[in-house]
Amino acid sequence: MAHRIRYIMIGGFLGAGKTTTLGKLAAHYREQGLNVGIVTNDQASDLVDTNTLRGMGFDVGEVAGACFCCNFNELIDTMGNLSAEQRPDVILAEPVGSCTDLVATVIQPIKQLFDAEFDIAPYPVILKPSHGIRILKNEQRRGFSPKAEYILKKQLEEADLILINRIDELTNEEIEEISALCDQQLPGTPLIRMSAKTGSGIPELVEFLSQDGDFGKKILDIDYDIYADGEAELGWLNSSLTLTSENEFDLDSFLFGVVETLQTKLEEANLEPAHLKAIGLWEGFFGVANLISSDTKVELSLPSNQKARTSEVIINARVACDPELLETLVNEAVADVAAKQDVNFEFRQTQRFRPGRPVPTHRVSTPVGS
Repeated sequence: MAHRIRYIMIGGFLGAGKTTTLGKLAAHYREQGLNVGIVTNDQASDLVDTNTLRGMGFDVGEVAGACFCCNFNELIDTMGNLSAEQRPDVILAEPVGSCTDLVATVIQPIKQLFDAEFDIAPYPVILKPSHGIRILKNEQRRGFSPKAEYILKKQLEEADLILINRIDELTNEEIEEISALCDQQLPGTPLIRMSAKTGSGIPELVEFLSQDGDFGKKILDIDYDIYADGEAELGWLNSSLTLTSENEFDLDSFLFGVVETLQTKLEEANLEPAHLKAIGLWEGFFGVANLISSDTKVELSLPSNQKARTSEVIINARVACDPELLETLVNEAVADVAAKQDVNFEFRQTQRFRPGRPVPTHRVSTPVGS
């Protein structure tokens, strides 16, 4: 029988922890002696996630310029180009965090068009507690409109498994509350409580993903007008810049400072971040700082522990605001921190926009086997 690649896609809203989870899974499969490929996805190029995973030594392809569903052929081509010398046993895929309807537009088309090449695993979706609990309780104090919230709810609705992430940051009462909300609103969908950061729950996730069965079949009843408006609410910015200094500067301090300063500016403007990420790259080392919501703290998720005189930096920002305003705030944050640390900076490329209406390459209305 021909070798079939195990295709594992991990969904979830922006900032849910998909990249960290994929890194843990990739490390596990590699330790098992399997060849692992990863495909990341973004509406633009210069993706922090791609550079983070490559920095961990993984073979990573990137589908940029549109989501998997709207760029299906490139997804297939990218998977085909991974490790041309050594065919992957497992491909881990990370879709854009503002996308949903992925069962009908990605999983089922792969099943129906490429069944001989790919073996589809169950489809888990990571729940981000900081936004998820507010949205499931309908208690948004500020932040996203109901149309943007619609996307997160639909992501959970099509999941074969819900991963409640960041349990290391939650109290027992908060974990029980969010579990109960999931049970009430998504009855019958299994739950795993997980911390991608510490690795808690990862063995249970690996076990769930090893199953063969009737998975990836929850085709949504979805309103694409609401979905498109919800995506378009978010300002999207990817910037790449070069830092230089006559004296050594602390790379982690710079990254953390930019994200923290930007958090303050967004707070002052009453704007809700979906996710902010900054990665600094220098001579084989890298560091990552991020923020996932207005009511969480900035985190140095991957410290470089390095001092440098030059570094390449990529900033990804997804915020519920006008993209031009977002670019202004990011530029101001960089300038503020650079001045404090006596660092020179030069922006090489910036892409800013609101995501366009999703137009899937394929959309299956009836799952395989029905």
